[in-house]
Amino acid sequence: MCGISGLFDTQGLRSYDRALASRINNIQAHRGPDEDDLHLEPGLALGHRRLSVIDLATGQQPQFNADASVGIVFNGEIYNFQELVPELKALGYVFRTRSDTEVIVHAWSAWGTACVHRLRGMFAFAIWDRAQQSLFLARDRMGVKPMHYAWLPDGSFIFGSELKVITAHPGFVREIDPKAVEDYFSFGYVPDPRCIYRNAHKLPAAHTLLLRRGETDQPAPVPYWDVQFTNDNPIEQADAEVELRERVRESVKLRLIADVPLGAFLSGGVDSSAVVATMAGLSDKPVQTCAIGFDDPRFNESEFAQQVADRYKTDHRLEIVKSDDFDLIDTLAWLYDEPYADSSAIPTYRVCEMARKHVTVALSGDGGDESLGGYRRYRMHLGEERVRNRLPQGLRQSVFGTLGRLYPKADWAPRMFRAKTTFQAMAMDSVQAYHHSMSHLRADQRARLFSPAFQRELGGYNAIEVFREHAQRAQTDDPLALIQYLDYKTWLVGDINTKVDRAAMAHSLEVREPLMDHLLIEWLATLPSDLKIQGGEGKAVFKKAFEPLLPHDVLYRPKMGFSVPLAKWLRGPLAQRMRESVLSQRMLDSGYFNATVLERMVKEHLSGQSDHSTPLWMLIMFDAFLRQNEKSAPV
Repeated sequence: MCGISGLFDTQGLRSYDRALASRINNIQAHRGPDEDDLHLEPGLALGHRRLSVIDLATGQQPQFNADASVGIVFNGEIYNFQELVPELKALGYVFRTRSDTEVIVHAWSAWGTACVHRLRGMFAFAIWDRAQQSLFLARDRMGVKPMHYAWLPDGSFIFGSELKVITAHPGFVREIDPKAVEDYFSFGYVPDPRCIYRNAHKLPAAHTLLLRRGETDQPAPVPYWDVQFTNDNPIEQADAEVELRERVRESVKLRLIADVPLGAFLSGGVDSSAVVATMAGLSDKPVQTCAIGFDDPRFNESEFAQQVADRYKTDHRLEIVKSDDFDLIDTLAWLYDEPYADSSAIPTYRVCEMARKHVTVALSGDGGDESLGGYRRYRMHLGEERVRNRLPQGLRQSVFGTLGRLYPKADWAPRMFRAKTTFQAMAMDSVQAYHHSMSHLRADQRARLFSPAFQRELGGYNAIEVFREHAQRAQTDDPLALIQYLDYKTWLVGDINTKVDRAAMAHSLEVREPLMDHLLIEWLATLPSDLKIQGGEGKAVFKKAFEPLLPHDVLYRPKMGFSVPLAKWLRGPLAQRMRESVLSQRMLDSGYFNATVLERMVKEHLSGQSDHSTPLWMLIMFDAFLRQNEKSAPV
């Protein structure tokens, strides 16, 4: 796992300063502490920070072919690289290393832009082809590895694994994008391809970008893959269980190749437990597993992780984190470069910190909920859909729209009585309703939070447009498949993968994701949705498949998640920090917020009158971003 960076002159052959190229590359040194190197030639600078995992002796980057006509900087792992080597050798390519990096170099020479179709793994890379005077960027299908880029005012193109590579360049203009602010306060992150800065972009998952020197227009990213939900596989459930278990086994096996210590996260949930059980069946040595627990039993899953560890006799390590572990706010603001409000980034950071003491590579269970219908919100959405399909839209809007407006926001009440959001969703179409349920702050809440001046600046833009654009490409009318597709394009890439990448790379830890293998994803998309959710049980076929391998309590207990006690923190040890952040002069002067609403939320939360922990945490993290942005701006 690594960090990459580069500068490319699209119009000429300017010379890039080595000190500048080194500085912007080394700002992400945490991604690759083992080695760093640069390649500079007229009109080009490539930088690489290396975390050595495969071919420790000869896998250095930037890496070139024999005649130095094609070079690459690469972040990720190509799991099928050993299969591609003999095919490329048969085409006449000579290998000087044992690395997957060299496979990509020769794959480009052999197949050009189509090389991405041959690669199975997680990757973000940039290839320089001197003969074509071109720079080719690519990102993996599920967006596991990041790629950011921008065009600078002087005409240069800049890219990097993290946004801080771009913002570290003195020529980059840090102008915040109002649409990104609206997106953040809806989703809790800034979804691809947008960045918090107007002039920066994320290369979307499963896209490439090809630049040629001398072309005056800025090219647009080109998609090369998408998941197609057919839901038409005629397979019987018993056969699906067997095949699913075998496909997971094959995916896990591919991800066990490493020349460094390798282990797994073991949270005690279904997905990580299934991965560990599979690893144990593939290894003649005890699997190294890592888990963290919380001293608050409401958030502690460690007993279930221990059941799996005991069953498979893993080399298990557990650390208990205090429930007031909230001193990472400024660290997270620096790591994520943008406002990022998923509070589970805190325990994720801690488990990566703990794992890195023992291993360099860890397998995770990320992606299982999205692919197999594991989230509670999926089941709720399907229940709402059944009602929506039975009642005319006009009637729904009249009845449920009125109820949604009149029903109180009862944060204090038992969950069964908190119906306001459900009533509001019932008056909407499917896409709008799912966005409503996924929004940290709903449209009406954002309208109250934002100042009139900022709302005018938005010019009518609403974060729902992100979902609308993706929904147009989903090519499915299956209600579960549609929201799974939306999650693949937004939540999984922008929240889950971003969270894990930054938290892991902060500790120079590589995390691999067997449940996000694109061949597994493609197969799962053929399964009928009623194999995924049955009788209110999510991940039904997955749980049945792993019944022979996992304890019943692990498979069928209520999902807990990687949560932290936000409401308690913000009324207790974080109360002062919350007040100082939310009501800081920096926030009030930003022009984004209605000061009266900010003051009321702080007061109501501290008094216990309402639970505003979600918006308050988002505001704290937004203030931390603004503060970090001021602190790190080039002078």
